[in-house]
Amino acid sequence: MRTLQRPARADQRRFEDRSRAVRRAGATRISLAVAAVGLIALIGWLLGWSSVTAASTVEVAGTTDVRQVQAVRDRVAGALGTPLLRLDLDGLRRSVLKEVSLESATVERSWPDALVVTVTPRQPALVLKNPQGQLEVVDHTGVSYGVVTKAPKGIPVVTASGKAGTSREALRSALGVIAALPTELRPKVTSMRITSASLVSFTMGNTTVIWGGGDAGARKAAVLSALLRTRPVPATIDVSAPDTPVTRS
Repeated sequence: MRTLQRPARADQRRFEDRSRAVRRAGATRISLAVAAVGLIALIGWLLGWSSVTAASTVEVAGTTDVRQVQAVRDRVAGALGTPLLRLDLDGLRRSVLKEVSLESATVERSWPDALVVTVTPRQPALVLKNPQGQLEVVDHTGVSYGVVTKAPKGIPVVTASGKAGTSREALRSALGVIAALPTELRPKVTSMRITSASLVSFTMGNTTVIWGGGDAGARKAAVLSALLRTRPVPATIDVSAPDTPVTRS
């Protein structure tokens, strides 16, 4: 009988050992799961609610203009003190772009506590003399974004005859004229006038050129170049309908 009991007892001990190991493994898994949940909760609190990751500084890149830098800082000042993870970056970008002198902007988080705003300032493509006599700086998209006392060097000045000549469409027409003119003709333009989006005119020496709208720029430029070579040079050249140009002496 004794010989038969020993294996049974050994089997029972092995079973108990395995049971204890299973219980220990289960307890370890539960402890690890609880620890993982706690860690995730801690990270979530740190990122979303703690002052450790709250925005405290604003870095502005892309411009050294003191006024623009301050304008950007003012636009995002309301975000300071809010944890970075909870910030609406696209909303901040839209707020920054309310500064009309900026063409584009991006807003990014820089951990642990900074906002980085990268901007692209508008660049002057022409200067508009408005009906009030002010000089407005206009970019390549036809957006007027500032008033200056003197036109930047090398930037053409155009005059608006009335309110219609100050619209964005009219400014785009003027920009189209400047872009279409051959390089050798641009320096000869002494003045340019915008009446509306469909009527742009300018003078070249003693010749008045009626360009019309911003369409068919290449064709108008080719016709104008040919007519300027005629002798005597006409006093007026109308290329608003380039297939049927009109000249007057």
